[in-house]
Amino acid sequence: MSPIFLSILQVILVMALAPGVSWFIKKLKGASQNRVGPALGQVYFDLIKLFRKEMVVSETASWVFHAAPFVLFASTLLAAGLVPFFWKETLLGFAGDAILLVYLLALGRFFIALAAMDAGTSFGGMGSSREMFLSSLTEPALLLSFFAFSVHTKTTSLQTMAASLGSEPLTATLFFTALIFGAMLIVTLVESARIPVDNPATHLELTMVHEAMILEYSGRYLALIEWSHQIRQLLFFSLLANLFFPFGFYLLKVFALALLVGWIEIHSAKLRLFRVPDLIAIAFVLALLSLLGQLIIGRPS
Repeated sequence: MSPIFLSILQVILVMALAPGVSWFIKKLKGASQNRVGPALGQVYFDLIKLFRKEMVVSETASWVFHAAPFVLFASTLLAAGLVPFFWKETLLGFAGDAILLVYLLALGRFFIALAAMDAGTSFGGMGSSREMFLSSLTEPALLLSFFAFSVHTKTTSLQTMAASLGSEPLTATLFFTALIFGAMLIVTLVESARIPVDNPATHLELTMVHEAMILEYSGRYLALIEWSHQIRQLLFFSLLANLFFPFGFYLLKVFALALLVGWIEIHSAKLRLFRVPDLIAIAFVLALLSLLGQLIIGRPS
């Protein structure tokens, strides 16, 4: 098959799989609370229901409010075109795409934060300020993790990173990749709005971050935002799966990581907002230690 066809098919499969990964985490949390939890089809029915529902739009909303869901969805799909999922080839892969990935994710976040303030509610402004506060700490940690990878693999292309690590013995890279894995796992929890950073199932004023920004959305706009969030979560799971474990069955790796995230949620309490920077600082330090360690010991020949 053509590489372009495979890459497009990969993005389509990711769009279809992303809600299922979210369902798996919800099912785990339900089982831990002696509940049955949602059925597999429920997450897909919820998206279909939202696409069919009528929208309610704030009177103060401008074009930003209407454009933000589409910008978020488009930027998330473009980001998915840079990440290796089922196959190592990517639709938009090139040298430097790891840096572009960070900027595409930041673009969607910026528009949603702007739209939350555009609605003219106190919740929107609160959620936007919290989101920007956390992203200003998370993005440097994510970039530094990619830089640590690029020192080792001599490239900033995600698909080349995955191919390079897959051809090396695990013992040769275990120390450095373990540090970066810890950093990117923390970044994944932040970017996916999971406990202990955020709680996607709450609407309490003192704890909301992501949910506070989208309270004014409904109908197909909310469906696009929720779907984008699910794809974004799968995107980070896939980065962890294919960069750190470039072997084995893709779906098995992704659901194993979903199991790990679900386990963390079950056994953790949500941190206070001003304690979250301490957690993100750990991610930054881990990535920095990996980068400095490779520079001191020497890059691979």
